[in-house]
Amino acid sequence: MNKDVPIIQINNLWKEYGENIVLERLKLDVKEGDFVSIVGASGCGKTTFLNMMLGTEKPSRGEILLDGEPLSCEPSVERGIVFQKYSVFPHLTALENVMIGQEFEAGGIGSTFLGRSFGDKKKQTEQAAKAMLEQVGLGHALQKYPHELSGGMRQRLSIAQSLIKKPRILLLDEPFGALDPGIRKDMHELIKSLWQEQKLTVFMITHDLSEGFYLGNRLWVFDHVRHDEQAPERYGAQVTFDIDLDKPSAADSISQQIIKKIA
Repeated sequence: MNKDVPIIQINNLWKEYGENIVLERLKLDVKEGDFVSIVGASGCGKTTFLNMMLGTEKPSRGEILLDGEPLSCEPSVERGIVFQKYSVFPHLTALENVMIGQEFEAGGIGSTFLGRSFGDKKKQTEQAAKAMLEQVGLGHALQKYPHELSGGMRQRLSIAQSLIKKPRILLLDEPFGALDPGIRKDMHELIKSLWQEQKLTVFMITHDLSEGFYLGNRLWVFDHVRHDEQAPERYGAQVTFDIDLDKPSAADSISQQIIKKIA
């Protein structure tokens, strides 16, 4: 990859549903290794944008480029996602939940059948899954089922399930919103360390502004620049602030403006 080319380029991106415009005129670049926290009032298209990054939604106009090429309109192993509601399989143990992510990737001839691995391939998959569970603090819970885990442990399992595929881009849709404050703090430290260790590029939606400032190195604020009270769907949201959080003085100077906008 050419390091001079941003990993993600968003060129004049629009998303419309019939006459309802959700997003308009997004023009942004993201460098590899950026952690972009996304905030904004409800209904500003944050999740719609994340779905376009994942590939489950297509742009109406414009484009998203990955390494200078159009982003695939189908989910891929390059992009992992963690939701607020745990996306784990209730009938599988923690170890099996993480293994299945790798097992459904293409394997060598004779190593998989209907997406499940066997022989040496299965041993390799199991070792990798155990290592990932250790990394997220679940090495002691390999044989436990999701209903036997706490909320924080289930979210750790979701993260391990996503990262086992070694994605370059991690998408987080309010991943800590359902956790109590103490567990959230632990999860913040975990995701921050994983971001740095695995050199991930991260996009995270959050309704907690302090969380966005703490975790990311960039903060995007989605808001409507243009308004029509008679037809609010006529105009879409844009990114009204793109803040470099590595420059605290710049962030501090406009944080109060942001709080007023999204309160």
